[in-house]
Amino acid sequence: MTRPALPSRTKLATFISLALLSMTAHAAGPDDSPDAPTGPMQTVVISASAGAYRPKDAAGGTASAVAPTQASLLATEPQSVITREFIELSVAPTAEYSRIVNIAPSLSGDSANGPGLSETKTTMRGFSDDQYNITFDGIPWGDTNNPAHHSTSFFPGAVIGGAVVERGPGNASNLGYATFGGSINLFSKQASKEAAASVFSSLGTWRTGLFGAAYESGRLADFGNATVQLNAQHLQSDGYLTLNSIKSDNLFIKLQRNIGADTLATVLATANKIHYTQNDNSKGPTLAQVAQFGKNFSLNNDPASFNYAGYNHTTKDTDFSYLRLETGWGNGWSTDNHLYTYAYNNQTISSTDPTGATAPGTKIGAAGNKDIPGIDKQNKYRVYGDIFKLSKAWQAGVARAGVWYEQSDTDRHQYDLDLTLGNLRDPRETKPVPLQNASVLFDQQSSIKNFQPFAEFEWHAGADTTITPGIKLVRITRAVDALVNQSTRTPQNTSVDYSASLPYLTFNQQLGGALAVYAQYAKGFQIPDLKSFYIADPSRNSSDPQKSVNYQLGMVGKSDSLTWDVDLYKIDFTNKYVSNGLAGTAAAYVNIGGVTYKGAEGQATWALGNGFAVYANGSKNRAESADTGKTIANAPDMTAAAGLLFNGGGWSASLIGKRTGAVRQVDYDAAKPAAYDYYKTAATTNTDLSIAYRFTNIGMGIKTLKLQLNVFNLLDKQEITAIAAGKTVPFDQYTYQAPRSVQISAKADF
Repeated sequence: MTRPALPSRTKLATFISLALLSMTAHAAGPDDSPDAPTGPMQTVVISASAGAYRPKDAAGGTASAVAPTQASLLATEPQSVITREFIELSVAPTAEYSRIVNIAPSLSGDSANGPGLSETKTTMRGFSDDQYNITFDGIPWGDTNNPAHHSTSFFPGAVIGGAVVERGPGNASNLGYATFGGSINLFSKQASKEAAASVFSSLGTWRTGLFGAAYESGRLADFGNATVQLNAQHLQSDGYLTLNSIKSDNLFIKLQRNIGADTLATVLATANKIHYTQNDNSKGPTLAQVAQFGKNFSLNNDPASFNYAGYNHTTKDTDFSYLRLETGWGNGWSTDNHLYTYAYNNQTISSTDPTGATAPGTKIGAAGNKDIPGIDKQNKYRVYGDIFKLSKAWQAGVARAGVWYEQSDTDRHQYDLDLTLGNLRDPRETKPVPLQNASVLFDQQSSIKNFQPFAEFEWHAGADTTITPGIKLVRITRAVDALVNQSTRTPQNTSVDYSASLPYLTFNQQLGGALAVYAQYAKGFQIPDLKSFYIADPSRNSSDPQKSVNYQLGMVGKSDSLTWDVDLYKIDFTNKYVSNGLAGTAAAYVNIGGVTYKGAEGQATWALGNGFAVYANGSKNRAESADTGKTIANAPDMTAAAGLLFNGGGWSASLIGKRTGAVRQVDYDAAKPAAYDYYKTAATTNTDLSIAYRFTNIGMGIKTLKLQLNVFNLLDKQEITAIAAGKTVPFDQYTYQAPRSVQISAKADF
């Protein structure tokens, strides 16, 4: 059907004043998307019990079709499903996953350099970035020193087809090194049935530019209904923070093909290269620097300064690829196997103290030396793994079993450098030689071997009742082989084995009338940090990892006009892994204390009709130390979001605000209670506006042309979002909201 003619300027002005949106979203999941590639069997990208993607019969204009986030009627733990339509309209084209999932209840985090222009560490219910999993097409990924993540380094927003935020350990087949806090599950885009090509571009504040092209082969009937997807893009920006420029390139390919009558094969590969200028300590300026240079102070052009841009730069090369075979064997039997590898290579040159607390002069310099000290830092790892799942369906339910095996090898080093005298033009041409042995802070190799078998049974206890027990066994070996180990600066060659048994039990009851309730009991765990090896004898460490016990219950309701869900949770974090405080050979990491997390969450979308809808979510969160009873650091006390939505006549738009509650920035110290009160930031709000219009049948081979305006932090708030305590208060570092920014985008489909 032909779209209406281009509205007049008066209509445009009126529409901007309304600032509303709706998303004509269809299912993001491969099981029910009309654009999903065909195959001999149903493609499952998440566990069947999660049931995360909305059904294909969600009619256009209904609440289920337009909701920015929602849960499934089959949910067994709190979840938020986020679709590709939301990503394309309401999220910055320059963004990565952290900006996408930030809309969900209990999630918080934002980039100080502008949307997608620097790494963001997201929190979930107060759990930090290394305390929950992130997966891509079911494969967990993260750092190897601890399971933290680098948001800009692997998957730009253009290659993400949707996300499911699961706030809990999930079932036995939910995998990763930190089922402790939950999972952010990212999915690649589904292939189109029809051939198509597109070019896209976005220009914005701070000389931000994004340019890219994508290709869809459509179903190739002569090649087993194979599909090919390609995406290439280039991003560059000066960024909001002074001289914090970023340049990034990404290539992506995904192929799917039927093999015989019963197997669907998927091959995916992506490579990313990013270069940015910033100090390795990117925690923001001091108050004195803010007073002199402004809230966006970071780097300058003074070679006599620690903040000289020429001394502070990072290059990261990453890749991620997998081969997936899904096979139906008949009589209810099926298998699903992921063979994968990914790599991360961080090469950083940085000065040591951007706050000015340290005077110039290197460790080897004579008294009065004015040279700028710095570091050469490398974090380089390669991960190999395989995830095998076997399923058998009966009338009584579905049994699943499988195993996850993974091995990683990491090469990390950090050397002291004299940046004033160093070869800064091409520092990566050869491996830098330490100025002397004393300047080797560490030169360390480490590895992880992981073996996790799991089993579960999804019992259909009644026509509307599902009960699923399961268990996962964790077997992990960490090893270090260091010429110079971190912290001790002595040789280290040792390994420690860790193990845990993680049972779970979930319940889902369909109440009729599109209403369901669920409950979950589950144990999670977190792999011990590599820093537990930075002692003389790591074999003295406890072999029991940090664990969580989760109790959750919730209710989900759906109708044509309203989709909603609410939940309550209580999580007991035990076996906190901490230093025993001793020195020398007596030093060890032991299990003591923990944290109790509890709260309530909800999300809802109300379709008003005529293309209008409203959206809201919220959470009330508490995270209290078992030792002190005080709120732990970096745990917001609430989150909330509200949005106005519209779609119709070729127009689509959104106005969504997200509020993050007050945050304690440091853990309570009985000796410094006043400091505990001082390091608290007030609640902050980001409000984003998006307006788009889609043209059709405009000639020159262009099928559709979408023009879009995004305004981020519309109200231009610049409140403090984080405080990093320095050695003394004058050298505390402050992070602020990036101010209002604008991006204008165009996408032409051929």
